[in-house]
Amino acid sequence: METKKTSAGWRIFKKLRRPILFLVDVCGFLMVNTAFYLAANAIYQPFATREAVVFATVATAIALFGVRLSGNMYHSMWRYSDTRIYLRLIICDAIAGVLALILVLIRGLREAVLQVVAVTAVTCLVTLCARFVYRLLYKWIKRQRRSSQKVCTNIAVVGAGQLGIALVRSLRDSAKTNYRPVCFIDIDSMKIGKSITDLPVYGAHDINLPARLQKNEVREIVVAINDLDQARAEFLFQHYADLGYVVKVYDAPALGENHPEPELVIRDFQIEDLLFRKPISYHQSLNYYAGKTILVTGGGGSIGSELCRRIAACNPGHLVIFDIYENNAYEIQQELIQTYGDKLTLTVEIGSVRDRARLDQLFRTYRPQVVFHAAAHKHVPLMEQSSAEAIKNNIFGTYNTADMAEIYGAERFILISTDKAVNPTNVMGATKRMCEMLIQCRTNSMTRFAAVRFGNVLGSNGSVIPLFQKQIKKGGPVTITDKRIVRYFMTIPEASQLVLQAGTMARRGELFVLDMGEPVKIYELAEKMIRLCGLEPGQDIEIKEIGLRPGEKLFEELLIHSETHVKTTDDEIFIEWDTPLSREEIEARLTMLRRTVEQVENGEEVSVRETLMAVVPTFVDAETFNAKSIEEAEKETAELTAE
Repeated sequence: METKKTSAGWRIFKKLRRPILFLVDVCGFLMVNTAFYLAANAIYQPFATREAVVFATVATAIALFGVRLSGNMYHSMWRYSDTRIYLRLIICDAIAGVLALILVLIRGLREAVLQVVAVTAVTCLVTLCARFVYRLLYKWIKRQRRSSQKVCTNIAVVGAGQLGIALVRSLRDSAKTNYRPVCFIDIDSMKIGKSITDLPVYGAHDINLPARLQKNEVREIVVAINDLDQARAEFLFQHYADLGYVVKVYDAPALGENHPEPELVIRDFQIEDLLFRKPISYHQSLNYYAGKTILVTGGGGSIGSELCRRIAACNPGHLVIFDIYENNAYEIQQELIQTYGDKLTLTVEIGSVRDRARLDQLFRTYRPQVVFHAAAHKHVPLMEQSSAEAIKNNIFGTYNTADMAEIYGAERFILISTDKAVNPTNVMGATKRMCEMLIQCRTNSMTRFAAVRFGNVLGSNGSVIPLFQKQIKKGGPVTITDKRIVRYFMTIPEASQLVLQAGTMARRGELFVLDMGEPVKIYELAEKMIRLCGLEPGQDIEIKEIGLRPGEKLFEELLIHSETHVKTTDDEIFIEWDTPLSREEIEARLTMLRRTVEQVENGEEVSVRETLMAVVPTFVDAETFNAKSIEEAEKETAELTAE
C-alpha cells in the first residue's frame, strides 16, 4: 500500500511540477526583493520613495517571469539539465533586467536602478542554486530508493571519455537499472590515477588492474567508446573475457529535452561488433516515398519486413504487403499497427507472385507507384533439389510482377537480387541472374526498373548466424562446409537501406551494388561466435567440416568489377553496367524455361540446369569454378611468397 501511495503522489507531483516550480521562483523573488529592501533601508534612510520601490518591484517581476515563460524555462526537465539550460536561464534573466531598467528609467525613477539590478542578479543566483539543489536531492532520493530495492551489479566502464561519463551519469540518475559503476578503465595517461565523477580511473595496461577490479567487486565490464572499430572491439572483448568477466557494450541513446529519461542500452556484444566493418549509414533523403502507394512483395520475409518498417517511417500514402506465407505477413502487420496505429494506411494481401491473375487484381485495386520485389526462393541447397520451383517462383514471379508494374503505370520497380547472381554456380543464383536480365531489358518502359545486389545478410532466415547459434546452444558441433570458404556480409538494416536508396536513384535498368569491404572467413566467424558464448572452440565446442554443398562456391566473388562499375552520389553505392538483351531475346529464353518446366511437371526426363546454362551464359559448374578459384589463390600466394 505504501508503494502505491508513493507512486500516486509522485504522479501528482509530475503533473503539477511546472506550476510548483513557478510558485517556488515567485517566492524566491519576493524573498530576495524583501531582503534587499530591508538591507537598503538599513544603510540608506530612506532608500527610495514608496512609488519607486513598488514600481521597480512590479516591473522587475513582470519582466523576469515574462521573459522566462517566453523562453520556455518552465518546460525544461531540470533534473536532466546541462550547462546550456543554465546559460539560457542567465541570458533570460539578463534580458529581463535590461527591460525592467528601461521601464524604470522611462518612468524617471533613477533611485530604483540599484534595486532592479541587485534583485535581478540575486534572484537569478538563487534560482540557479535552487535548481542545483533540486538535482542533487532528486539524485540522492533515486539512489536511496534503488539501493533499498535492488541488488546492484558492480561494473567497470572502459572509456573515461564523454560517452563513458554520460553512461555513469545515466546509471546514477536512472531508477530502472541495477548497474553500479565503481571505476573507469582508460589508456589516457592524463586521466589514469585521477578521479572522474567521483570514480577512480585505472590504467588499461596496469599489471595491478585485475587485483583492483577484484577489490572493487566488479562483475561486468561495459565498453563505452565512441567509434569503436572491429579490431578494438574484438581485442577488448577477448581481453576482459579472458580475465573472467562478462563483457558488454554501451549504445548511447538519444538525449535531449524530448527524452526526459532515456532508456539505457547496455547490451551483449554481438558478432557484428567483433567481425564486420562498421555499418554504413546513408544520408540521402528518402522523401521520395512520402505520400506514395508502395507495394512490397515478400513483405513478410527478412529483407521484406525490414523494408516495410523503413518505408512506414517515410510516411507513405499507402503501404501494401504481399506475401504467400500468412504467418510472417501477420507478424509484420501487427508490429506496424502497434507502432503507427492510424497514422499508417496499411494493407496486407496473401497470394503468390506466380499467380498472374492474383497479381492483376492486386495492381488493379491499389495501383502502386513503387514496387519492391523481394519475393523469392533463396535457399541454395533446396533450390538445387527443386530447380523447376525456383524457375517458377523466382523468374516467372519476377516476370509477372514486372509486367503488372508496367501495365498499371508504376513509377519504379526495384528487384532484390544477390551476389550469387555473379557468375552463378547454383540454380538459385542463376535464376536471380535471369531476373536481373529480365528487368534490364525494359529500357523503353515508362516504369523505371532497377536491381539491387548485395551479399549474405546477417540474421536473415536461413543465414549462417542463426544456424551457428542453434548448434552452439545444443553443445555443438558447429558445422561448416569448408575451412577455406569466405563470404561477404551485411546487416539487414544496411540491406534494406541500400534498397531504398536505389529506389530514389533508379533510372533505366541499373544494377546497384554495395562496396562491402573485405570478405569474412566462415571458420573465423564460427570461432568468434563460440567465444561470444564464453566457450572455447575445439575444447567446449567442436567445429566440423562437412564438405561443400551442391552448387556452393568456395570463394565468393567481388560484387564490383572495376572495369564496369560507376560510382553514384553515395560513396558506398555503385552501378554495375551490363549490356541489356532485347525484349525479344528475353522472351525467347523465357519460352525455353517454360517448356522445360512443363516437361518436368509432365514427368519427362529433362535437365533444368542445362536449360538454365543455356539462358544464363555465365552459369558455370561449381566444381569447375572452385578448382579454378583454388588454382588462382595458390598462384597469388606463391607470387606473394616470392616477393
